[in-house]
Amino acid sequence: MNDLSAQNSYNHKNHYKKNHCWQYDVRIKNLDADVKQSGLSQNELQKIKVDDFTFQFVSKEEKEKCREIVSFIKRHEWLGKMPLRPTHRFTARYKGQLAGVIVMATPNAFSNLLGKENRDLEKLISRGACISWAPKNLNSALLMYAVRWMAKNTSYKCFTGYSDIEAKELGTIYQACNFMYLGQKSGARYEYFAPNNPQKGWFTDRYFRKISQYKRYAKKLGFKWEKNWSKRDNLFRENIPSDILEKIKLESKQHQKRCLKRKIPKKHKYAYILGKDKRETKLLLKIFLELNPKLTHLSYPKQRGM
Repeated sequence: MNDLSAQNSYNHKNHYKKNHCWQYDVRIKNLDADVKQSGLSQNELQKIKVDDFTFQFVSKEEKEKCREIVSFIKRHEWLGKMPLRPTHRFTARYKGQLAGVIVMATPNAFSNLLGKENRDLEKLISRGACISWAPKNLNSALLMYAVRWMAKNTSYKCFTGYSDIEAKELGTIYQACNFMYLGQKSGARYEYFAPNNPQKGWFTDRYFRKISQYKRYAKKLGFKWEKNWSKRDNLFRENIPSDILEKIKLESKQHQKRCLKRKIPKKHKYAYILGKDKRETKLLLKIFLELNPKLTHLSYPKQRGM
């Protein structure tokens, strides 16, 4: 992210006042450059249909494609950055050109929509964007391809997503795909911005407790990070000497105090439940309805903004 993008990341959430959503605004701004870069004629662009695109799951081992996805998200997705814990990536291509991306990730907090015993069935639809010249229904087609692929090829059956009202998002794509609307009660209460690291953009307090951050705090304090202190996303607090852990936690709190802080409104939330077959889908939906009677049949939001 360049200096201008970093400044936009700081400013846009507080000052975006247009009637359409931020994501659509990005498409408008990128259109001329995207068309020029594509090398496609206006005649061809007007005739492109969703059926002309190739959808694909991209594994993390496909490093070049993963780097391409990161660049695409930075340019076309309104947050302009990848999620903290991405796990699955999907693409739409037209004649080899990358035209759409969906990124799924581990939820920051599990919803327990199917009960605590089934919390590991949930996956977060964390990022999604399509190139400006793509047909308008490509994004919903790609999203449903990703959901169906996940339901068929993984253990995940509950797919949740958020719409940010500060970005004038309603969740139009989720509505088009018949996701269940769960209300506007989700998301963190505050976001933070590090003036000395503007490329990071805004982030929640979860960032200060990431294992990668804890490792940086430990290094700054002169402590060697031992292998048995963590594994992937799991922190083994019981293996860290209590005095060292307390100093790391204090450094984390000091880092948080040095950042700018802003209160943010709650987001719209959606969910889609899909099993490996109709029988499993029916069973999971029954569990959802029994556990969440107040979340059934909520009307989709129609008014943008606060």
